[in-house]
Amino acid sequence: MSNNLIVSSSCHIHKEDSVSKIMWAVVISLIPSAVAAVIIFGLPALKTILIAVAAALVTEAFIQKITKKKISVSDGSAFLTGLLLAYNLPAQVPFWLPIVGSFFAIAIGKQVFGGLGQNIFNPALAGRAFLIASWPKYMTSFTAPLSCDAITSATPLTLLKETKIIPDITYLGLFLGKRGGCLGEVCILALLIGAAFLFFKKYISWHIPVTFIGINGLFVYIFGPNGFFTGDWVFHTLSGGIILGAFFMATDYVTSPLTRKGQIIFGLGCGVITAVIRLWGGYPEGVSYAILMMNGATPIIDRYTKSRVYGKFA
Repeated sequence: MSNNLIVSSSCHIHKEDSVSKIMWAVVISLIPSAVAAVIIFGLPALKTILIAVAAALVTEAFIQKITKKKISVSDGSAFLTGLLLAYNLPAQVPFWLPIVGSFFAIAIGKQVFGGLGQNIFNPALAGRAFLIASWPKYMTSFTAPLSCDAITSATPLTLLKETKIIPDITYLGLFLGKRGGCLGEVCILALLIGAAFLFFKKYISWHIPVTFIGINGLFVYIFGPNGFFTGDWVFHTLSGGIILGAFFMATDYVTSPLTRKGQIIFGLGCGVITAVIRLWGGYPEGVSYAILMMNGATPIIDRYTKSRVYGKFA
């Protein structure tokens, strides 16, 4: 008589969703932004995306091959890392830059920690930080949109940092991507379409994105350029990479807190750090560094926000 009883440790709750299914769902949610990037910046944007994704896949397969691990490029995680790395680059960068960035993101940001599920920092943002530190000129040389309405290739946040004056660009222009910037961050409409899909599939919750965007907006509004409560929080929300970061990178399952309380703390930290860097730092953008710093704080947040064990009083 066969024994159909399987005894194993908790947890015993199973869902139809798998790691691979979630990863590919996030990739699908980012397709509108890829389409928008190609429309806004032309074929160079597509070339950068393809190179970054291919480099990430090759790097993952190569490292898993030489370390005699199961090759798992089909799970979508390396594809997603390469895609997000590309989204954090200007459209027209040298072909080798996304290759180096994807290699660093996979090899150092992910595989050196043991692979998927064990990395401390978001791999794509780790790759971006490495590229900014190594080749800042390429990483801050942006391309003007193909639209005839484009006045300058400089990002709105760069113009604000240099002139202390809000650039003459409408909220609608910012929303539709009529500005310079990294190829995956400029079109807010496309990003929100993707975010809505993730909310619909229940792959992300409101806790990190809403607190991230909300506290950043509140902070820049309070500490405005002309005294307290004079900041343009709408401009700061629509400019830079805060929408891309809040919905697609800060919500990374591996590098963000597990509990809802912890996720709120994480989002608050990201929002405050981003605002501090934008308002008083030497760099016009702070989303990537804010998320990476809070990634480092995630283990501590998880430790002090974990749920009480049932039946335990202390």
